[in-house]
Amino acid sequence: MFKSKFSKNVWLLGCISLFADISSELLYPVLPLFLKEAGYSMLVLGMLEGIANVVAGVSKGYFGHRSDQLQQRAVFVKWGYGLSALGKMMMMGSPDLMRIFSGRITDRLGKGIRTAPRDSLLALESSPETRAAVFGFHRGLDTLGAAIGPSLALLWLWWMPGDYSTLFTIAFIPAVISLILAFRLKEKKVNAEVNSKTHVGFFSYFNYWKTSHASFRKFLFPLMLFALVNSPDVFLLMALKEAGFSDTAMIAVYILYNLLYALLAMPIGVWADKWGKINVMLIGVFLFALCYFGMAWMNSLLAFTILFAVYAFSISCLESVAKAVISNIVPTQERGQAIGFYTSVNSLGVLFAGVWTGWLWSIGGPQLVFSITAGVALISFFILRWNASKINIHSV
Repeated sequence: MFKSKFSKNVWLLGCISLFADISSELLYPVLPLFLKEAGYSMLVLGMLEGIANVVAGVSKGYFGHRSDQLQQRAVFVKWGYGLSALGKMMMMGSPDLMRIFSGRITDRLGKGIRTAPRDSLLALESSPETRAAVFGFHRGLDTLGAAIGPSLALLWLWWMPGDYSTLFTIAFIPAVISLILAFRLKEKKVNAEVNSKTHVGFFSYFNYWKTSHASFRKFLFPLMLFALVNSPDVFLLMALKEAGFSDTAMIAVYILYNLLYALLAMPIGVWADKWGKINVMLIGVFLFALCYFGMAWMNSLLAFTILFAVYAFSISCLESVAKAVISNIVPTQERGQAIGFYTSVNSLGVLFAGVWTGWLWSIGGPQLVFSITAGVALISFFILRWNASKINIHSV
């Protein structure tokens, strides 16, 4: 059904992300337990994850800019998945902190190298009329990996309780598969000027905000505000935990969320292409706010399960569709910078959101945090709605 619609590169990129996310999400719920068992504090874990995510966040923009200069995308994707596989290999064995730290940083640097060039390649493999569907298809397979990974980790720990170190070896296998598939990618040739000799500073992509098209700035401003309150999903899971639910119930809801996200991403992308990408994003932001208001005051497992389903629908309306909109707004030769700027700012915003959420949670609890999040999300909704008519692109 979809084979005639999507190119070989689109299928490859989807399968690459599927296996890469299986690998990463096998370790995501295990790493805190692994380090805690080895005697390291939660402060050490927080610093490790914080630094790793900053490395991924700031490098996305630089390598997106660099891929624009060279007008090459596939080579960055290959290097990115190669470094991530290397990072998984470095974390195998006993829980030595410096080795875990180096492996995690290498893994996240790989993500930073590949993200914007990969999304630029997806944009090149689609038309303005099918772009949200292509990004949604890719996000669906990526998120399916995020559901399979924790499920495999749960099965392994059920069979071999406490055997965390073997999971690092298991996680290396899908990482290698993703790398092998990455080397089957073909570069998409475009008629654009190559300017490989101009020096690019590591943070120079932040200047893109000044030189970018007004439509890009009008579109991105409410999303930047939104990113400042879009805290990591772990806080939603902690709300379940604080409401008195078991670890099994918490992980089951998380897996359900990822499965729903994976199933919804592509159909919503098709819907966005047909009915308007920004219209779909507005629905997503509004439902996000509604979901957080509900999370602030509900305390039954049924209510949380329904709200996580709504949350999956809302997130499906946002990230992939946003990348499709940006790809339509900016010229082909600027897509790496534009998507890199968006993903970098989004990553740094999520990091900031995690910091203030954790601090305010300790003072006022989840009700205060989630109410503020919902309120700011509504402000972002109204700004995006106001700016929608000023974004000068026919296919949005």
